[in-house]
Amino acid sequence: MITQMEQSDAKCLKQYMQLAIREGCGTPIACPDMACLKNGTFIDSEIAGFVPSDQFQLYQRLKFEREVHLNPYKTWCPVAECQAVCNVESNGVGHLVQVKCPTCETVFCSVCKADWHPGHSCSESQSLNLPDSFDNGVSVSNDTEAPIKQCPVCSIYIERNEGCAQMMCKNCKHTFCWYCLQNLNNDIFLRHYDKGPCRNKLGHSRASVMWNRTQVVGILVGVGILALVTSPLLLLASPCIICCVCKSCRGKKKMKQQDQPTT
Repeated sequence: MITQMEQSDAKCLKQYMQLAIREGCGTPIACPDMACLKNGTFIDSEIAGFVPSDQFQLYQRLKFEREVHLNPYKTWCPVAECQAVCNVESNGVGHLVQVKCPTCETVFCSVCKADWHPGHSCSESQSLNLPDSFDNGVSVSNDTEAPIKQCPVCSIYIERNEGCAQMMCKNCKHTFCWYCLQNLNNDIFLRHYDKGPCRNKLGHSRASVMWNRTQVVGILVGVGILALVTSPLLLLASPCIICCVCKSCRGKKKMKQQDQPTT
C-alpha cells in the first residue's frame, strides 16, 4: 500500500520532471536530491512512468534534437518543409563540405546551411547570391513579413506560418524577434514588443502578455522564497553532506591502495 508520504513524494517528483522537460530542452533530468552523491540521472523508462505520454514524447523529441545539435557529424536539412537529419563527412567537421539531404536531396554547405558554394567562402557566397533562394522554389527574404528567414546565430532556415513573433531556433536554441531578428534570450518579460517598430506585434493580446509577465514574476518570487526557506536547512545539513563526501573519498582512496600490487 502506498503511504500518504509516498504519494506526496511521487506528486512532487512528477511536477519536477514536467518542469525539467519544459525548461531543459532535452537535457538529462538529474536527481533532485541535493545529497545524492552519485549525481545520477533518470532513464527514459523512469521518466515515462511519472509524466503523461505527450510530455514524454516531447522529452524524447527535445532529447533527439539536442543529440543532433551536439553531434558534429549530424546536421539539420535547412529546407523548412523537410528538416531531416543529414550526415556530415568525418573529415568535414569545422570545414566547408558539401552535404546532401537524404530526404529532399537538397545540396547545401555544412557551415552556413546555404546552397553549396564551391570555391567561395560563406560570406562571399551570401554577398553573391542575395536574395537567396532554394532550388525547390522557396524564396528567402529579409523583409519583415517574409515567411522564411535565417536564424541570426546559426543561419539555418526557419519558416513561420502564424502565431507568436518570439521565435526559438530548433538548431541552436537562440530566441529572437521574427520581425527585426533582435536577440530576446534575456527578455523574459517581452518588453521588446512594448515600443519601437515591433510594438504590439507579438501576436498575443495585451491581457495574455500581462498574464505571462505575472506568471514569470510569480515564479521568480517563489524561487526567492524557496531559497530563503531552504538556506537554513542547507546550512544545518552541510556538515552531514561534507562528512558523507569525505567518507566516500576516503573509501575510494583506501580501495585504490588495496588494489595496488605490493613489492
